[in-house]
Amino acid sequence: MPRQTKIVATLGPATSSAEMIERLIAAGVDVVRLNFSHGSAEDHVERAQVVRDAAQRVGKAVAIMVDLQGPKIRVGRFEGGQVVLEPGQPFVLDAAWDQLGNAERVGLDYKELPRDVRPGDVLLLNDGLLVLDVEAVRGEAVHTRVRVGGVLANSKGINKQGGGLTAPALTAKDIQDIKTAMSFQADYLAVSFPKSAIDMEMARQLANVAGEPWRHRPGLIAKIERSEAIPHLEAIVKASDGIMVARGDLAIEVGNAAVPALQKRMIKTARALDKVVITATQMMESMIVNPVPTRAEVSDVANAVLDGTDAVMLSAETATGRYPVETVVAMASICEAAEHAEDDLLDSAEFATRHFGRIDQSIAMGALFTAYHLGCKAILALTESGSTALWMSRYRIKTPIYGMTTQPRTQRRMALYRNVRPMLMPVHDERDEALHEAEALLVDGGVLKPGDTYAITCGEPMGYPGGTNMLKVCRVP
Repeated sequence: MPRQTKIVATLGPATSSAEMIERLIAAGVDVVRLNFSHGSAEDHVERAQVVRDAAQRVGKAVAIMVDLQGPKIRVGRFEGGQVVLEPGQPFVLDAAWDQLGNAERVGLDYKELPRDVRPGDVLLLNDGLLVLDVEAVRGEAVHTRVRVGGVLANSKGINKQGGGLTAPALTAKDIQDIKTAMSFQADYLAVSFPKSAIDMEMARQLANVAGEPWRHRPGLIAKIERSEAIPHLEAIVKASDGIMVARGDLAIEVGNAAVPALQKRMIKTARALDKVVITATQMMESMIVNPVPTRAEVSDVANAVLDGTDAVMLSAETATGRYPVETVVAMASICEAAEHAEDDLLDSAEFATRHFGRIDQSIAMGALFTAYHLGCKAILALTESGSTALWMSRYRIKTPIYGMTTQPRTQRRMALYRNVRPMLMPVHDERDEALHEAEALLVDGGVLKPGDTYAITCGEPMGYPGGTNMLKVCRVP
């Protein structure tokens, strides 16, 4: 069986060349992440074209996801680039400080911090490695005492334990970056630090306006990394096309122990609401410097797959690591093994209790039910928007789903859907011609052979998004 779970890989200094990007795609990458926290707009536009060219050479549909930086909740810069903070020493975070910092005081990129904290709050710096207790706030200066010390370097992040920072999800830089992303028609836009559905709705409006010259509307991914997002999780999911379980910042705010259960809840919620979900952060962290993963990392990736995640994501492992290609190969192998071990989870009772108000969604569910009980070799979804394939992919079934479209953008977008193989096919005005072409593509590709049965869905008349209204079961002659 082909791998169902998709792999998202972040590009960076270790994977900036056309040759390396092509190797990553050939090794199994389905979605390329461009991190807009680093690099210029020109760099990203150029790299997006390199990705598209490499995907074409490999002959694979690859989506591009732009990850917006979001608010810079960071300390300023230090003399010498870093300081060492000792437990028990006082340390001041000063929004008015415009000089290089030292072991006593440092400036802030996030100027609102003095208004967001009060005595008794706990601040976590550098991914929680340093812990500061807030003792007083005087004007623009936050006076703290070091509880857990260590090295603090330039521009390291600040989190407030339990959440509560008021920074907006979208900054002026993000708004400009959305325009850059739309200039090369990024397939997905990941929004950092959303606290509510309103943040996602605003991002969608900005993206749709910026993409209008190309008639392009990207999929929106909400990165769940603030504790404030958890009570509004369902509303955020509904306002998005998918979510990212961003375990780094989220763990700092809610505590490491709370993250595994939240991960399961987020994956379950996203799938129930017909949205995609990406599980991210430190999945193969040791492979930044080592050629093989730890057993704990193998279990982590496998459990995300068994939970039903659409995709697992690599960050520094491919952006700056020593073994980017090997990491992708290892992750693909783990995903395949986990998928092989799980049973079909298509529950007939679930179909009996669900109500489908749309014809196209009912057809999609009927195709799954039929393919499961007849033992079909494949499900073919002829789709303009990709919605039919998405709905099918929300259920656990080992029958491969082939999303067949005439739209290159839809093909790339489906690259993120679990158990969906996106394929491009020629435009046909006649239904029978399209059905014959779809079968021929899979026979020529070795997926189907004479005697195999398959289920196929399409819309009539052809070529209208949301028009799927036909299910047919066929046998290859």
